[in-house]
Amino acid sequence: MARCFCRWRNVLICVCTPCICLGLLSIYVVVTVALSLNALLDKSEGLSVASAIPDGPHFVASGVFNNGNFSPLPKHFWDYQGKKALWNQLQLTTDRHFNPILRLKKTTDQQNMSDFNTSFYKNTTLLKTRNYFAKLPQQLQRFVSYMERRDYPVLLRPTAECGAQAKDETERPLLLFAIKTTEDNFNNRQAIRQSWGQEGWVKGQWGNSSGREGGGGYIRRLFLLGKRDTKEPSVDVSHILKMESKHYGDMLLWDFEDTFFNLTLKDVLFWKWFSKSCGQTAFVFKGDDDVFVNTPRMVAYLLDQLEDPQAHKVVKDFMVGDVIVGAYPNRDNNSKYFIPENFYYGYYPRYAGGGGVVYSGLLTKRLHRVSERVHLYPIDDVFVGMCMIRLDAFPIYHPAFLTFDFPDKEEKEPCLYHRILLVHKRSPNQIMRLWANLTLTQTVCQHVPLKVDKKTLEKPVKDLLVEMSAVKKLLSLLL
Repeated sequence: MARCFCRWRNVLICVCTPCICLGLLSIYVVVTVALSLNALLDKSEGLSVASAIPDGPHFVASGVFNNGNFSPLPKHFWDYQGKKALWNQLQLTTDRHFNPILRLKKTTDQQNMSDFNTSFYKNTTLLKTRNYFAKLPQQLQRFVSYMERRDYPVLLRPTAECGAQAKDETERPLLLFAIKTTEDNFNNRQAIRQSWGQEGWVKGQWGNSSGREGGGGYIRRLFLLGKRDTKEPSVDVSHILKMESKHYGDMLLWDFEDTFFNLTLKDVLFWKWFSKSCGQTAFVFKGDDDVFVNTPRMVAYLLDQLEDPQAHKVVKDFMVGDVIVGAYPNRDNNSKYFIPENFYYGYYPRYAGGGGVVYSGLLTKRLHRVSERVHLYPIDDVFVGMCMIRLDAFPIYHPAFLTFDFPDKEEKEPCLYHRILLVHKRSPNQIMRLWANLTLTQTVCQHVPLKVDKKTLEKPVKDLLVEMSAVKKLLSLLL
């Protein structure tokens, strides 16, 4: 009898154990699908632009993969294995310096930064003595010779604390226009002052899908400049520039040479200045002086972000624009973007095109802090992307940011400029004409919605259907 009982017990164990395991696996799969569905629904109820970002891994291993509707996503960005790349080796030294595992001795951030700044000059000098430094293009050699410096005197500063502002400003500013310009581009600055960059209160313009009307925000304006010629004495700023600054009170000029590779300096120096002078400003627009901005639509869009139920979480990492993914350094030595392999090796992280991008005031301060641990890079918008990746934050793509202009088929579409937030490039005369036309047609086109990338919005739903189909196949195999 005992033998019979043991035999049946063994049979039950052999039969029931796989069934129990199969049941547990099925429960796990069902729960995973449910969580994925909830995550998708949460995204669809959040920021409208959030659905415009492809899901999936950001950077995992070397190589790229194709994700259908989007350009290839890089699996890594700067590569420490690029032994002969000067920037990579400098950044590797920095990352090891701040690595808490490698540096067990606890020190404050201030002590770390002081120690790092002292050692940086030694590391840079050592790397510059190597043979591959001499092979860099002349422009990059000049950049490397001063890339460790981030402290430059301010020669002209705005009259108000945080850019040009209206006298009747009664609440905290919603948006600061921080526009990169050069000394010679007076016509560009004047067109912006008289059109989309006017300081003061601006009424928002909502599309018919929002169901909301009314409301607005205060705008401030600031132009970012370097010197045309650093050979001149530091105090010798042109008389015309001084008069312009005194009259408009919207210029921030530093004592460094205003070159293409020094656009990155405008970012880091602006972040530092903003952190001290603009504590209450909600958002920053950073762009070029040849873009056209639909300010009423921009105001409405940003007010919507502040009214999101999760706004306090969203604003922390908020950056939106024309996002570039899977980019690789330009190796064409005839291009102004040319970066040779002996300077930088690897893919670029996801970044927003520098023609025009909007980010929160809170993120601006965080970028200032993290930028102190990322070496300057000669392409400014790529450098911003490098700082973002260190914050574990990613810019959001929005199709209404047209940094590469309209597709040809859309040029004759009615109310076209009411459907965008930004377009690049436009001359001063074009900016003035576009602003006048935008004002005249505002009533007729006030309910036209912003541009939407239909393929982008459909992609999360397609991904969910594919995932659910795969789960069904797995369950059919198991059961």
